[in-house]
Amino acid sequence: MELTGTNVQLITGRVMENLEKVIVGKRQPIELIIIGLLCQGHLLIEDVPGVGKTMLARSLARSMGSSFSRIQFTPDMLPSDVTGVSIFNQENRQFEFRAGPIMAQVVLADEINRATPKTQSALLEAMEERQITVDGITHSLPRPFMVLATQNPIEYEGTFPLPEAQLDRFLLRVRLGYPNLMDEIRVLERQQLRHPIEDLQPVISTEELREVQEAIKTVFVAQPVKRYLVELTRQTRDHSDIYLGASPRGSLGLFRAGQARAAMGGRDYVLPDDIKALAVPVLAHRMVVSPSARLKNLTADKIVQEILSNLPVPGGDLSGSDLR
Repeated sequence: MELTGTNVQLITGRVMENLEKVIVGKRQPIELIIIGLLCQGHLLIEDVPGVGKTMLARSLARSMGSSFSRIQFTPDMLPSDVTGVSIFNQENRQFEFRAGPIMAQVVLADEINRATPKTQSALLEAMEERQITVDGITHSLPRPFMVLATQNPIEYEGTFPLPEAQLDRFLLRVRLGYPNLMDEIRVLERQQLRHPIEDLQPVISTEELREVQEAIKTVFVAQPVKRYLVELTRQTRDHSDIYLGASPRGSLGLFRAGQARAAMGGRDYVLPDDIKALAVPVLAHRMVVSPSARLKNLTADKIVQEILSNLPVPGGDLSGSDLR
């Protein structure tokens, strides 16, 4: 598929319009979800209960006509409850693999921080390598494959915070937030007789999605924009209020997400505005704020915004038209 801003814009526009039939008034979070989908990344949805996290994941799967599974994480869950298990068949005297819920194209890892670190780690190989290993045998996961993990940022009792290695594997952190007054009224009206997800139909095929996922990789990123995003990531490592800065995986995630956002906007080149819009969702969850900064009520989001405000923005022609 040859990339033109228009065809990516049309395809992603169909998905966005479909999702907005169910998720009301949340255009920016929906855009981030679609960017994650285009980048073949995984998303951490961090918000309070009841704002539509589960419904968003189900709506995304329906929009693509892909398989969907939901894993409800609990403290007593084992890694085999996620990946699957080998069972001995008495008839043919052989072990047979019974796939776990991870074997789906869209996987909702609900309340992931309620599982023990051992069970959380069962997702690491799946998220990074797109495969799982059970009893020494490797099983490939279906394509496309996307994990949408949710966690409640308020309730910490009985939870196990995600380790930095796992957080780093999420491309984006998304927050939905409460709807405004008119949007909440629209939610009531839409669900008065039946839930709108029941009428949701696929609007993009798996083949179309794969083509678009490959096509966004050709979006041009000028050298000044590359320097800008890498300098942004590097400054998170040198900041006095940051104990652990964003990794090179964060730079790569910001690079790829910028390409996806540009294509969704109908452009075949990335602007600094794309990087600025994505900096907090891509980088903030990868950072560990120092204890002294917490006492000053500083968050990773605020620190990224501070770095952005002080970092010089590249100018000039960034479309690369003179190079192509």
